[in-house]
Amino acid sequence: MNKYYVYILASRKNWVLYIGVTNNLERRLYEHQSGLIPGFTKKYKTHRLIYFEETSNINDALAREKQLKAWRRKWKIDLIKTANPPMKDLSKDFYSPRS
Repeated sequence: MNKYYVYILASRKNWVLYIGVTNNLERRLYEHQSGLIPGFTKKYKTHRLIYFEETSNINDALAREKQLKAWRRKWKIDLIKTANPPMKDLSKDFYSPRS
């Protein structure tokens, strides 16, 4: 069974949010947190995983990503706070960045 993840990363400063989709959340987090991917997450240091959803259908994952990106910031924050009230870095629960 395939797994796809829609995830939200946040920066420590100013709570800049990034929404993405992947089929391997651990690998993708490593890429973001290690600065291997040029672009938005590297520039704004959005390395903290604060929300994710899992699905077995890539089309559902892509549709959800698009939906979340269209939401107002307040709606995104409310969604995150519902699932992760302290808004802690969830990646630390299942993944430890490699040096």
